[in-house]
Parts: sequence; C-alpha cells; structure tokens
Amino acid sequence: MKVAIVGASGAVGQEFLRVLDERNFPMDELILFGSSRSAGHVYNFRGKQITVKELKHNDDFKGIDVAFVSAGAGTSREFAETITKFGTVMIDNSSAFRMDNDIPLVVPEVNPEDALNRPCGIIANPNCTTIQMVVALKAIENLSHIKRVQVSTYQAASGAGATAMAELVKQYEQILKGEEPTVEKFAYQLAYNVIPHVDVFLENGYTKEEMKMYNETRKIMHSDIEVSATCVRVPVMRAHSEATWIETERPVSVEEARKAFAEAEGVVLQDEPAKKDYPMPLFIAGKDPVYVGRIRKDLTNPNGLTFWTVSDQIKKGAALNAVQIAEYLIKVKNIG
Repeated sequence: MKVAIVGASGAVGQEFLRVLDERNFPMDELILFGSSRSAGHVYNFRGKQITVKELKHNDDFKGIDVAFVSAGAGTSREFAETITKFGTVMIDNSSAFRMDNDIPLVVPEVNPEDALNRPCGIIANPNCTTIQMVVALKAIENLSHIKRVQVSTYQAASGAGATAMAELVKQYEQILKGEEPTVEKFAYQLAYNVIPHVDVFLENGYTKEEMKMYNETRKIMHSDIEVSATCVRVPVMRAHSEATWIETERPVSVEEARKAFAEAEGVVLQDEPAKKDYPMPLFIAGKDPVYVGRIRKDLTNPNGLTFWTVSDQIKKGAALNAVQIAEYLIKVKNIG
C-alpha cells in the first residue's frame, strides 16, 4: 500500500500524519507533496524522515493507492486528473467536488457504501460542520425521519487554518500589551469577540458555509431534509460546537434519543447536566468522536428535539473522516 498526502505542511496535512500513525494505517510507503514553498521540508513519520516533494503535473502518482488531498479547492481541481490518471483513489478535503453528481460525498458512519461508486476516482470529504452534524443526525434518523434542522455553529479559529490560530494567539498578546490587534484572517478581531460570518455571503443572505450544511446534508443522507444554519466564528482555538434543533416525523423522547446516541457509531454521549457534565471544546480538542449532550425536548414543537454537539473539526471534521473512508475501502477490499 502506497499512500500520499497532498498539502502535507498545512494544518490538516499535519493532522493526516498524526491520524495515520495513531490508527496504525497499513502502508508500505508514504509520499508527501506540497507547494513550491513547502517542497524540501522534512517530516518524521514512524521513525523515517520524509521530504516533501513539489506537486507537479507528472507521473509521481503512478503506483500510489490512495492520496489524501488537502491543499485547497483550486489545487484539487487543477491536479485531480494528474492524481487519479493511474488509478489512485483521491480523497479530497476541499470544497471542489462535494456537490458534483458523479463524486460521492462520504461520512463513514452515515453512508460508507457511497464510496464504492466513484467513476472519477475521487471521493469528497464533506465540510467539517456538516460531518459533525450528520454523525449525530444519523442516530435520530434511524428512529424517525428528520424533516428539518435548525443549527447554530460555534466555530473555532482552527477552521480557518494554522495562520488563523496563530492570529488569535497574537491578538490576545497584542491586546494585553495595549497594542492594536492584527486582523488579517477574519473580517474583525476574533479575540474577545464572536463573528456571525464564516465564508462569503450569498444573495439569499446566507453564507457559503451555511449553504454547505444545507446541500451537503441532503446529499450525504439521501434525504429531503431541510437545514437552516447560522455559522459563527468564536475565539476558541480548536473544536467546533453546534446547537441543533430537529423536527422528526413522529415524536422522539429524550430517553429514546439518549439511547440512540449512546449506541451510535462515532458518537460519545456526555449528558449529565445535573453534574455539569456536557461537551466543551476545551476538553474535546484532539479527540476522535462527536460528543453529544444537552438533549431536550423542543418546547415549541411536539416532534422536536434539541441537543448540543462538539467535535474536533481538524480531526473528525477533516483528516480522520478521510482516513476512515480509506479504512472502509480496505475493509471491503475495494482498494490496495
């Protein structure tokens, strides 16, 4: 098994290295690719020093079984043919192909079989906020069809990359020194603030991030589910949180929901409010599952439930989900 990471020097690329090692992913060789700026950087993986190669239009992907790609939508579109032309399975973390009809959009806990039908040789990794939400929704969908979702996200700085994380730290340092904070990655200062603006605004008043949650959820779940989202950036370093309201076809009790979450793949139930026990990003950063708590009946709708989820969006929301897709393909002998 030969594996490649494209975008190895980025925040998600580095997470790929950690996840592949943590999960003892089966491979004989790992090849790292990056931009001309990243080429030449050396990373240690399982005791070996691996030098990043510059990504070029050549035959470097010949013999590579799977490529984990996280270098931005533009790079994914430009190099997709180069990466896949010799049969490499491209698992793409960008937004480039998510809504293409002939490219599967996969969350292994929800729709793993979709990964088997990939006429272009590409599997798309969903947006991090969508992944977190659908892993939780699947548990309830198994009880009763979900008709609609309203969700507010609380998205960490790391969702905008390593430079955004660094900017948040720098802003706090500058403010404490009485200096004007640097504002480059976000529309406004994020330190001591929340910004109701993730990605660009569209004509309907929603942002691209919010519409991703609408469109991607329907595709992944093969459902007519309606989703209305408000995405907010918060001064948290890592791990996204979501407050979710759902309406099901029949009433689902809190007890039913709690049992479903407790048994769901990829979910950890953390719901003891009397003991102040509920998911928080401070304690969940770096962990694999989607944590669910604050489960309640919706006071405005007899068929409604509301709950709170937290998950590490660099891990489950990006690198881990992609690696789990590859693990599924290996398990069903569809790769390697």
